[in-house]
Amino acid sequence: MLETLLMVTVLSQNLEKTESAYEQYLGYELVERGKISEPLAKSWGAKNVAGRNYLVMQPESNKQVLLRFIEDNHKTNYKPMRQEGWNAIEILVQNPVLLAEQLTDSPFKLIRPPRFLTKKKNILAFQAQGPNNELLYFTRVIDPAKSSFNLGVADSFVDNVFIMVLGGTNMAGMKDFYREQLKLPVSGPYPYRISVLSEAYNLPEETIHSLAIAELKEQFLIEIDQYPDNAKIIDINTDELPTGIAMVSFGVKNLNQITLPFISPPTTRKSNAYQGRRSASIRGAAGELIELVEMSAPLFPTLPIDSVKN
Repeated sequence: MLETLLMVTVLSQNLEKTESAYEQYLGYELVERGKISEPLAKSWGAKNVAGRNYLVMQPESNKQVLLRFIEDNHKTNYKPMRQEGWNAIEILVQNPVLLAEQLTDSPFKLIRPPRFLTKKKNILAFQAQGPNNELLYFTRVIDPAKSSFNLGVADSFVDNVFIMVLGGTNMAGMKDFYREQLKLPVSGPYPYRISVLSEAYNLPEETIHSLAIAELKEQFLIEIDQYPDNAKIIDINTDELPTGIAMVSFGVKNLNQITLPFISPPTTRKSNAYQGRRSASIRGAAGELIELVEMSAPLFPTLPIDSVKN
């Protein structure tokens, strides 16, 4: 049912600094800025977000996988992986070692140096925390043919998001949701050492966690992590977006075929990020916010960067 990954939304206390950091150090380009409309905020169950500034950025490769940052001046104690829901963004890069060096003394705080993730030495990656405390994995897939999954490679020095990391305390519920409700192949869980997850909960680095994988059709994955029972639950009744990585937008063929309950009915959006398509949002098993964008609608011409209609 989910066809492709389209956009990741992150809350930001300083849009200007965020734009500068992603442009200067990751090569991302601004493609849209404006204010969140009331209908769009309502579609997320976050009416308080209406009127807030946002910006949308695209990788240098021009792939249509976007990052959207929404202004949020609320002081929070958000820490990656301490809350259920979306918790990390994995981005394809060409040279993790060089990128890690270039991020020294930048707004991106390195967590661990680049290392191979498996004995095959086919995936080289490192983790960093972005200017909004967002957890980022920067990853090079050396030979996609040697991967167990259908993965792509970076076409620019820093390219597109290709994996989203979801965490929650109910592994069975999360797996069932993506397999039964969103019709994705789901494998696992597998035993895996996730150092950043262990550190977030003050567990020994050698702690083994459970990890499952949901596969989309077009070289995108959702990693599903089992979290300890004391992970914070997303409060869906605040009229706000979840803190940190707030939402992930996926393309679907036809919203009329979705049987899950929408937060509000599908509506056409006219900004660059939606290009005249309809969207509607649902909640996942861990309370994660999922925006579904209809891919069958014809595309509108690209709008000016200063467009504020959404």
